[in-house]
Amino acid sequence: MGQLTASDRDTVHVWVDRAAGGRPVPAGRLLRQAGAALLGRVEAELVVAHRPDGSPVVRVDGSIELPVSVSRTGGIVVVAARRAGPVGVDVEHIRRLPALALARRWFGPAELAWLTGRPETDREVDFLRLWTAKEAVGKALGRGLRDGGLLRRMPPPLGPGLALRPVPGSGTLWVGHPELGEDLVLAVAVHAATRVEVELVQRAGHGVAADRNASTERTSLPVVVRGS
Repeated sequence: MGQLTASDRDTVHVWVDRAAGGRPVPAGRLLRQAGAALLGRVEAELVVAHRPDGSPVVRVDGSIELPVSVSRTGGIVVVAARRAGPVGVDVEHIRRLPALALARRWFGPAELAWLTGRPETDREVDFLRLWTAKEAVGKALGRGLRDGGLLRRMPPPLGPGLALRPVPGSGTLWVGHPELGEDLVLAVAVHAATRVEVELVQRAGHGVAADRNASTERTSLPVVVRGS
C-alpha cells in the first residue's frame, strides 16, 4: 500500500489506483489494504461493511471500525481512510462541460457569481472542484448530495493542495483538493473540530491511460442540462 508517515496528528490517508488497461483493483480489496495499513491487521481479518446510512466502513473483531470513503471514475478508484472519524472523497475526470449552465441549475447564487467571475479557461476545473467538494462533504456527513447538499456552500477552490479549508458556516467541516495531476480533480472532506492533515500514500499505476468506456465510467455529475 505504500509507506505511511508516522504522525500523532489526525490524518486522512488517500490511496489512488489506476492500473494498466483501466482495470484498477476492486474497491473492496483496496479498502482492506487501507484497513491493514492503518489498523495493523492482516487483510484476511478485515471485513468491508456498510453503516445504516450506506457509508462504507472497515471492521475487525466485530467492533473496531475504520471510517473510509470510496470514489470511482473511468478506471480510477480512490479510497480515503481516517482513524479519528468520518471522511469523504470524490474524484472526477476533467472534461468539457457547460460549467455555467450546470452551476445555474445546481449551485447557489454566491457560487454561481464566483464561477461567472472566473477566467473562462478555468471554469470547467473550478466547477468540478466545487462539485467534488460538495460530494466529498456529503459523504463525510453520511448524506451524500441529499437534503440540499448541492446548495451547501463550499470555500472557493483556488487551486489544489494538501491543506483542508473550513466549509463556510459549518464550524466542523473541512474540505480540500489534493493534487493528482494530469486530468483528475480530487476532493477530500472531514468532519472534525480542527484542521486535519492529508497524506497521499499511493498512486499505483497512475499515468497509464484508462479505458473510459461506458461500463467503467461512474460519476455523480449530471451530464444533461435542460431548460437553461
